[in-house]
Amino acid sequence: MTMLTMLATQLHPGPWQDGPGHGPASDAPAWWPVFPITFGLFWVAVAVGAFYLIRRRIAANATQADPKAHAQSVLAERFARGDIDEDEYYARLSTLQNGA
Repeated sequence: MTMLTMLATQLHPGPWQDGPGHGPASDAPAWWPVFPITFGLFWVAVAVGAFYLIRRRIAANATQADPKAHAQSVLAERFARGDIDEDEYYARLSTLQNGA
Protein backbone atom coordinates (compact mmCIF):
# COMPACT_ATOMS: atom_id res chain seq x y z
CA MET A 1 0.00 0.00 0.00
CA THR A 2 2.81 2.42 0.75
CA MET A 3 4.37 1.80 -2.62
CA LEU A 4 1.04 2.48 -4.35
CA THR A 5 0.54 5.76 -2.44
CA MET A 6 4.08 6.91 -3.23
CA LEU A 7 3.62 6.13 -6.90
CA ALA A 8 0.26 7.93 -7.03
CA THR A 9 1.66 11.07 -5.43
CA GLN A 10 4.60 11.15 -7.83
CA LEU A 11 2.29 10.97 -10.83
CA HIS A 12 -0.20 13.58 -9.58
CA PRO A 13 0.95 15.68 -6.62
CA GLY A 14 -1.87 17.24 -4.62
CA PRO A 15 -2.17 20.93 -3.76
CA TRP A 16 -0.90 20.23 -0.24
CA GLN A 17 2.47 19.20 -1.65
CA ASP A 18 3.02 22.34 -3.68
CA GLY A 19 3.41 24.43 -0.56
CA PRO A 20 1.24 27.24 0.79
CA GLY A 21 -0.27 29.54 -1.79
CA HIS A 22 -0.09 27.05 -4.62
CA GLY A 23 -2.63 24.82 -6.22
CA PRO A 24 -6.09 25.32 -7.64
CA ALA A 25 -7.48 27.12 -4.57
CA SER A 26 -4.89 29.89 -4.79
CA ASP A 27 -5.79 30.74 -8.39
CA ALA A 28 -9.09 32.30 -7.30
CA PRO A 29 -9.22 36.08 -6.77
CA ALA A 30 -9.13 37.28 -3.20
CA TRP A 31 -12.64 38.77 -3.07
CA TRP A 32 -13.63 37.29 0.28
CA PRO A 33 -12.74 40.47 2.29
CA VAL A 34 -15.67 42.23 0.59
CA PHE A 35 -18.17 40.48 2.86
CA PRO A 36 -16.72 41.44 6.27
CA ILE A 37 -16.00 44.98 5.11
CA THR A 38 -19.53 45.39 3.78
CA PHE A 39 -20.98 43.86 6.92
CA GLY A 40 -18.95 46.23 9.10
CA LEU A 41 -19.88 49.29 7.04
CA PHE A 42 -23.53 48.33 7.27
CA TRP A 43 -23.41 48.25 11.08
CA VAL A 44 -21.46 51.52 11.20
CA ALA A 45 -24.18 53.13 9.07
CA VAL A 46 -26.88 51.72 11.36
CA ALA A 47 -25.09 53.05 14.46
CA VAL A 48 -24.56 56.51 12.94
CA GLY A 49 -28.20 56.66 11.84
CA ALA A 50 -29.43 55.63 15.28
CA PHE A 51 -27.16 58.19 16.96
CA TYR A 52 -28.42 60.93 14.63
CA LEU A 53 -32.09 60.08 15.20
CA ILE A 54 -31.71 59.82 18.97
CA ARG A 55 -29.81 63.09 19.18
CA ARG A 56 -32.39 64.82 16.99
CA ARG A 57 -35.24 63.54 19.14
CA ILE A 58 -33.52 64.66 22.35
CA ALA A 59 -32.98 68.14 20.91
CA ALA A 60 -36.62 68.36 19.80
CA ASN A 61 -37.87 67.25 23.21
CA ALA A 62 -35.62 69.72 24.99
CA THR A 63 -36.97 72.59 22.91
CA GLN A 64 -40.57 71.54 23.43
CA ALA A 65 -40.07 70.97 27.14
CA ASP A 66 -38.75 74.48 27.80
CA PRO A 67 -40.79 77.13 25.99
CA LYS A 68 -38.70 79.92 27.54
CA ALA A 69 -35.53 78.54 25.93
CA HIS A 70 -37.34 78.28 22.62
CA ALA A 71 -38.54 81.88 22.88
CA GLN A 72 -35.01 83.05 23.69
CA SER A 73 -33.59 81.20 20.69
CA VAL A 74 -36.23 82.73 18.40
CA LEU A 75 -35.42 86.15 19.82
CA ALA A 76 -31.70 85.58 19.24
CA GLU A 77 -32.36 84.48 15.66
CA ARG A 78 -34.41 87.61 14.97
CA PHE A 79 -31.63 89.76 16.41
CA ALA A 80 -29.04 87.96 14.31
CA ARG A 81 -31.09 88.48 11.14
CA GLY A 82 -31.47 92.19 11.93
CA ASP A 83 -35.24 92.13 12.40
CA ILE A 84 -34.87 93.89 15.77
CA ASP A 85 -32.21 96.24 17.11
CA GLU A 86 -30.05 95.78 20.20
CA ASP A 87 -32.22 97.82 22.56
CA GLU A 88 -35.37 95.92 21.62
CA TYR A 89 -33.50 92.58 21.92
CA TYR A 90 -32.32 93.31 25.46
CA ALA A 91 -35.73 94.69 26.47
CA ARG A 92 -37.51 91.55 25.28
CA LEU A 93 -34.82 89.28 26.73
CA SER A 94 -35.16 90.90 30.16
CA THR A 95 -38.94 90.50 29.92
CA LEU A 96 -38.50 86.80 29.15
CA GLN A 97 -36.03 86.28 31.99
CA ASN A 98 -38.14 88.12 34.55
CA GLY A 99 -40.97 85.66 34.07
CA ALA A 100 -43.49 87.49 31.97
